[in-house]
Amino acid sequence: MNRIPQLYKEWQSLQPLSEKKERDIRQQFLVDFNYNSNHLEGNTLTYGQTKLLLLFGDTMGNAKMQDYEEMKAHNIGLEWMKSIAQDKNRLLSEMFIRELNKIILVRDFYKTSHDGDYRYEIKVGVYKTRPNSVITSTGEMFDYASPEETPQLMNDLVQWYRSEEQSGKMKVEELAALFHYRYIRIHPFEDGNGRIARLLVNYILLRHNYPMIVIRTDDRDNYLDALHQCDLLTGKIPYDGANAALEQIKPLVDYISGILETKLATLIKFVKGEIPDFVEGKEDATSINTSVSVNVSQDVSVKTKIIELIAQQPNITVKEMSHLLSVTERTIYRQLDVLKTENRIERIGSDKTGYWKIK
Repeated sequence: MNRIPQLYKEWQSLQPLSEKKERDIRQQFLVDFNYNSNHLEGNTLTYGQTKLLLLFGDTMGNAKMQDYEEMKAHNIGLEWMKSIAQDKNRLLSEMFIRELNKIILVRDFYKTSHDGDYRYEIKVGVYKTRPNSVITSTGEMFDYASPEETPQLMNDLVQWYRSEEQSGKMKVEELAALFHYRYIRIHPFEDGNGRIARLLVNYILLRHNYPMIVIRTDDRDNYLDALHQCDLLTGKIPYDGANAALEQIKPLVDYISGILETKLATLIKFVKGEIPDFVEGKEDATSINTSVSVNVSQDVSVKTKIIELIAQQPNITVKEMSHLLSVTERTIYRQLDVLKTENRIERIGSDKTGYWKIK
């Protein structure tokens, strides 16, 4: 049974959220979505490194600088996408999609061919000029739309979406899933297509006032299998995939629907106070805590981070600081005592209702 309509109605009844709940949800999604969507495409930053980068601007560890730049650029793309989605007078356009590709890829660059024989230039924000394809798990070559077909197919995709959005006949999860699949079968750019597809799924959800979702890196196999099952139903001809019917992509609709249903149910519990927090997919908890605690103690002053958090959120709790910095609450209490002894901060009011002040 599809519980999304019932859950969505309950979610709407809880609006508007408190400023704190809104902030907590926004920050958690920012880290979870950027980490998972980039990790699906091979970015090497850990969850802890992603959190420190996006919340505090820290580049630490032994990851490639390109991966830090890629993560920051993806977050800029996310924020820009959100601003466009919330402007109800601004319709989806090819220009927006091309600009989104340009933002997340930052600048033109060179890639080496799969056989290693030559290098070719990737032009950001520009539709592909050479064919692209993928080798399936069975070893077959699976082709996307040709460079010659792509401009017309992208125009058709955008016009179709505008028409469907206006008609309102499709459920939002169906519209998001079908757009994702048709877009992926076109694969209009030479790089960044997966990340753009997932950004556009959330564009559609946010535009219809639904919470945005995360396709988790640890659920990669199920995600790719859902797409593969749709490929079997639509066939190998790119044009057919780019014009797939809703019934042909039921596996992806079911997959997206399941994530959206879980997200709504989790958010409702969080807002009601039935669960203290939530994380939408990350690395094994043990590896995260070990990695981040070592990095924080060696390269980043916990005291400095506490000062930054207090400056941003004077009423932040010890539990929230512990969660954001991936250190124990005992460590936070110890550093707070040090800061108070150094006369750098003071507590105004009670532990429960007071706030922190930087001196």
